[in-house]
Amino acid sequence: MGWFSSDSDQAQAYDEVVNAPHKAALSHELIAAAASYEAAKAYEEHVAQNGNPPSHAKAKEIFAGFAGAFVDRMVETKGLDYIDKEKAKHHAHEQAAERLSEGY
Repeated sequence: MGWFSSDSDQAQAYDEVVNAPHKAALSHELIAAAASYEAAKAYEEHVAQNGNPPSHAKAKEIFAGFAGAFVDRMVETKGLDYIDKEKAKHHAHEQAAERLSEGY
């Protein structure tokens, strides 16, 4: 994996969020870190299958879509509220964009 190693904060957050029981006590920061990790994995798979996107803006859009999908799934399965969902999406998009900017 290129952007987030398996021992990164994001990877640890991913493991904690995915393996947590159904509960609303997960923080939006934790979910955002997990979402950015999941988005990085999905984006790398996408690039391997389809090649690099034509622009940095398009890459950010794809990355954000993957992060948002993960957040939506976690909100539905873990029982978070709308505010936590939006905060998590915002933080995940920020982290993903930062990592993408470093490596694009």
